[in-house]
Amino acid sequence: MTASQRIARFSRRLSPAMLAAADFHQVGRALIDTVGVTLAGHDEPAARAVWSYVARRRGNADGAATGGQVRAWGRAGGFPVEDAALYNGVAGHVLDYDDVSSPLRGHPSIALLPALVSLAQERNVDGTRLASAYVVGFEVMVRLARAMVREHYAKGWHATTTLGVIAGAVACSHLLGLSERRTVNAIGLAVAQAAGTRGNFGTMAKSFQAGHCSASAARAAVLAELDIDAAEDALDGGQGFARLYGGGEDLAQALNGLETAGMPGGDAFELRRSGIEVKKYPMCYAAHRAIDGMLDLRAEHGLRAESVERIHVRANRRALVPLIHDRPRTGLEAKFSMQYAMAAAVLDGHVGLSSFTDDAVSRSEIQALIARTTCEEDQGPDLPRWNVVEITHKSAPPLTRRVSDLRGSSSLPLTDEELRRKWRDCLAYAGMEGQGDDFFRAALRLETVSVREIFQTLPALPARAGCAAQGRG
Repeated sequence: MTASQRIARFSRRLSPAMLAAADFHQVGRALIDTVGVTLAGHDEPAARAVWSYVARRRGNADGAATGGQVRAWGRAGGFPVEDAALYNGVAGHVLDYDDVSSPLRGHPSIALLPALVSLAQERNVDGTRLASAYVVGFEVMVRLARAMVREHYAKGWHATTTLGVIAGAVACSHLLGLSERRTVNAIGLAVAQAAGTRGNFGTMAKSFQAGHCSASAARAAVLAELDIDAAEDALDGGQGFARLYGGGEDLAQALNGLETAGMPGGDAFELRRSGIEVKKYPMCYAAHRAIDGMLDLRAEHGLRAESVERIHVRANRRALVPLIHDRPRTGLEAKFSMQYAMAAAVLDGHVGLSSFTDDAVSRSEIQALIARTTCEEDQGPDLPRWNVVEITHKSAPPLTRRVSDLRGSSSLPLTDEELRRKWRDCLAYAGMEGQGDDFFRAALRLETVSVREIFQTLPALPARAGCAAQGRG
């Protein structure tokens, strides 16, 4: 069997009945986090531009379209599946605040949920099927990543979108109940659309890549449902994905055990093994360990920016690869800058949504600290991941903090109450303070409600939103 056929068989045999209560809870949390950061990101320039694009496609410049049954999250009117998935994917990724997976080196939920939710709304799918589809997609994405992501990512591919579109197509195929043959075709159609480069990090194109991934995943599944075919060996053939996008890695080993995953005696689902990591800071995850360390040192020692002479961050090999902006000048660039993360943490005592306006980045005090901050990678193994923050400051011995475990990671997960605080912060940032509790509760009851019912509880964005984005573009 080809890799696509093995994956299709797994997708076809898995059912919601195989999920435990903890699995439904995990997917519900992912839904809350993804929708929350999407609402918070709605007024970013990239999100506004894509909103205008999808609204114009419906022939109505103000977005009050009625041509479909699918909501763009928080927006009025109905849209076709692909347009809603595109917008939600862009708005949900533009803040770089959406959840991550360490084995993936990317963002699983933004690759899966915009497409899944859009299709589920259109087809009136219940929450249990949404959850099992997410589990299928997460499993495929992480297993493919375990096989090839190190070299794939190092070459410059944006793994969230290149691996994500394949996993998203499988997840959507499961949601629609497609046969093995049609699921194989959906995988091939996803490979035909797989794209995204790390060279776009720090620009609006990065979030577009996430939206394109989501729209492409839905498109692949629906076209396969209509019997558009594709190569059975699109993943592992001589001219397949692994050879062209990677180093010709053998996918078979990564797929061993897939046939019995989730069954008694079989492999535990990847959702349980590696888990979903919820971000505490709205920037690239590669900087989060160092931010934790810097904030701890600042609190413990009363550290102030004016006393800092030099900051140096050391990290494991390839840990700093996505942090491509050493001297950021815009908010988007700053999201991929370790230097900015350290400067903001020590100067402001927090790294939050307000940290990434253009005005915040251009402050003279920030730029001075950035110039005194350096980074280096160790030449040892890629794993385990770690950061060491070293601070030289006036009239005192140097300060050092090593951080391995991340707050919000699978080893130190946020509690439901901490997630609720992030949800409320995101809605307040979107101008929706005090709203959204009904959606939060509904998303944690996936076993009992339909996807349409969940999103009927989602409040609408303010009629006039714009002030939150001032100074960002």
